[in-house]
Amino acid sequence: MQPKRAKQAAQPVAHASAQPTPKFWVSNYPDGVPAEVTSPYESIADLFTRVFSDYAERPAFNCMGVSITYTQLKNYSRALGAWFQSRGLEKGDRIAVMMPNILQYPITIAAILRAGYTVVNINPLYTPRELEHQLKDSGAKAIVILENFAATLQKVITKTPVQHVVVAAMGDMMGLKGHVVNLVVRRVKKMVPAWSLPGHVPFKTALAKGGAQSMRHVELKATDIAFLQYTGGTTGISKGAILTHGNIVANVAQMNVWCDVAYRLKGRPKDLTFICALPLYHIFALTVNAMMGMQHGAVNILIPNPRDIPGFVKELRKHKMHIFPGLNTLFNGLMNNEDFRKLDFKELILSLGGGMAVQKPVADRWKEITGCVITEGYGLSETSPVASANRLDATEFSGTIGLPVPSTDISIRNDDGKELALHEVGEICIRGPQVMAGYWNRPDETAKVMTTDGFFRSGDMGFMDERGFTKIVDRKKDMILVSGFNVYPNEIEEVAMEHPGIREAAAIGVPNDHSGESVKLFIVRKDPALTEEAVRAFCAERLTNYKRPRSVEFRDELPKSNVGKILRRELRG
Repeated sequence: MQPKRAKQAAQPVAHASAQPTPKFWVSNYPDGVPAEVTSPYESIADLFTRVFSDYAERPAFNCMGVSITYTQLKNYSRALGAWFQSRGLEKGDRIAVMMPNILQYPITIAAILRAGYTVVNINPLYTPRELEHQLKDSGAKAIVILENFAATLQKVITKTPVQHVVVAAMGDMMGLKGHVVNLVVRRVKKMVPAWSLPGHVPFKTALAKGGAQSMRHVELKATDIAFLQYTGGTTGISKGAILTHGNIVANVAQMNVWCDVAYRLKGRPKDLTFICALPLYHIFALTVNAMMGMQHGAVNILIPNPRDIPGFVKELRKHKMHIFPGLNTLFNGLMNNEDFRKLDFKELILSLGGGMAVQKPVADRWKEITGCVITEGYGLSETSPVASANRLDATEFSGTIGLPVPSTDISIRNDDGKELALHEVGEICIRGPQVMAGYWNRPDETAKVMTTDGFFRSGDMGFMDERGFTKIVDRKKDMILVSGFNVYPNEIEEVAMEHPGIREAAAIGVPNDHSGESVKLFIVRKDPALTEEAVRAFCAERLTNYKRPRSVEFRDELPKSNVGKILRRELRG
């Protein structure tokens, strides 16, 4: 017989306390942070109107040394929005965007939203099969795509509802420098495979034609759909989370009051700079970098290819760094670069960790190198994304995902939907104005994740302590069952990462005749002399017997998503 899940929570304390009182965590908020917050905006377009006025001449986005101001963003997006409207597209129609972090991205997003349409963000590295599914599922009538990925679209476009194609080139918004950039991308680096999309319109042509027209004002309500944000599909077929204008402006308002605490400590620079290395098609960067950055009047430094760490560091050298959102793998990769460690971090106010668990060894080293604590938060595409975050006046890494942000409830529940006592491990469930309206055209899937009292079932396993801080122990589906005991891969990986000879680690369960499953550890070495025996001995000192890896496999690299999450499912083969 399996032991009850509640008894697996060996992390914190041996006892379980009584049922939590609603919103008891508010007493642990920083001074002045309210329990509830409402956005002053009905829609994202309203937010844009205000920032275009307040920060007109400030730079809004910078890419490869070229900036556009808030006024330029306003004018370019108005022109592109007018062009979309001239194509006969109606309010609510879906327009897909398939680009990396380049200046055309924020222009396109602002154009789509201001003109009354819905953004369908698409990972530019998708295969033709994945692209076809998303275009068909969303019913996208138009797409804005970088020419580097046009060959992928060419293979499937006739099988999709797409009628209008706008093709951007890397250097479109870079003036004379853009000609050189395009030459290098096309001819020198050969990054643009041959493609043919009859009837397509170049991005600059759409801007020019739209600039000669006027964009009609579209009345937008909080309930109108702003984004179809497709989940990674790790639980099956990729689904579109319906994020309304109200969802996004609510999450920006929640993050604003939370972030103000950091400025109290270190002051708020007039020329606030966000580093935007995470792709804007990912909800974390979309809300935290683009939307919140714009509300703050900040400039976002767009990094088209953060995997090129030397190139990324070279770009960082040219800019101030105030707010730095990232993932565990990105922080880790940067710190392994000697030039990064030599950068000046004295102006760094916030390092925000999300998207995956931040490992304590990585957080400790980041603080040592930059002097800045990684503040870990938590959320999903379905929650726009931020549901909880650590206090931004913390001086130490907590190892938790923090407190529910204002206007948000977190409830830890068992499989029957019953709320569990503090310190008991169950599924993290979230309720708040940032929670999606459901999955696009999938009422059955929506019903599986939404409770009758309005909570979204995240699929993540965790427990809440008596202060209201939540600790994730793992994804439900990633749990390893060893002789009836639950083993959480995050814990194994965090222990392995404490070894000085290990650069990256991932744990999975593999079939075992004796125990049902056993733990297998995949490792990327920092020390080439590191042996399997040494790793197992190290883990044996830190983990109880059933949690110890029974086998270790060394790899040159671990499979990762385009956002940088380690893909355990690929390691399972």
